[in-house]
Amino acid sequence: MIYLRLYIEFFLTGLFAIGGGLATLPFLEDIGIRTGWYNHEMLADMIAISESTPGAMGINMATYTGFHVGGIFGGIIATLGLITPSIIIILIIAKVFNKFKENKYIQGILTGLRPTSTALIAVACVGILKLVLFKSQICILNFDISLIPNIINLKALGFGIILYLLMKKSKFHPIFWIIISGVIGVVLKI
Repeated sequence: MIYLRLYIEFFLTGLFAIGGGLATLPFLEDIGIRTGWYNHEMLADMIAISESTPGAMGINMATYTGFHVGGIFGGIIATLGLITPSIIIILIIAKVFNKFKENKYIQGILTGLRPTSTALIAVACVGILKLVLFKSQICILNFDISLIPNIINLKALGFGIILYLLMKKSKFHPIFWIIISGVIGVVLKI
C-alpha cells in the first residue's frame, strides 16, 4: 500500500508542478505535512542535498523520499511516479503539436502556464527562505525584537551573506562553493 501511495503522491506532483524542480517544493512540503514522511528540517536537508548532487532537484527529492519511506523499491516507485506525467504529456504533445501549434487556444494555454510556473517557483523560493532562516513560526501580533535570535537562524543568515560576498569577489567554480558550504554546514551544524 505504501508503494501505491508513493506513486500517487509523486504522480500528482509531477502532473501539477509546472516549471521544474523548484516548482515541486510546495507540493513536497504539502506531502510532508499530510503524510508525516518528513518534517521541515528534513525537507531543508533534502533541498540542500538535491541541489548539491547531480540530477534534477525534483527527481532527487522524489528518490530520496521514496527511499526514506520504502527502501530502494520505494525510491524507484516515487521517481517513476514523478516522471510518468511528463512522459505521457510529452508523448501527447509530440503527437498533436504540429497540428495545433498555430492554434490561438493552444498559444493562450502556453502563455497562461508561464505565470503559473513563475508563481510556483516564487512560492518555492519563499519556502526555502523560511526553512533556512527561520527557526519557528513568527507571530506578528506579539512580536518582540528581543526574540530575533530565537526566531531567525542568525548563523545561516550570516553564513549566507559572507558566502555571497566571497563568491562575488572570487573566481572559483560554483562546485567549490557547494563543497565548502556542505563542509561548513556539517561542521557548524547550520
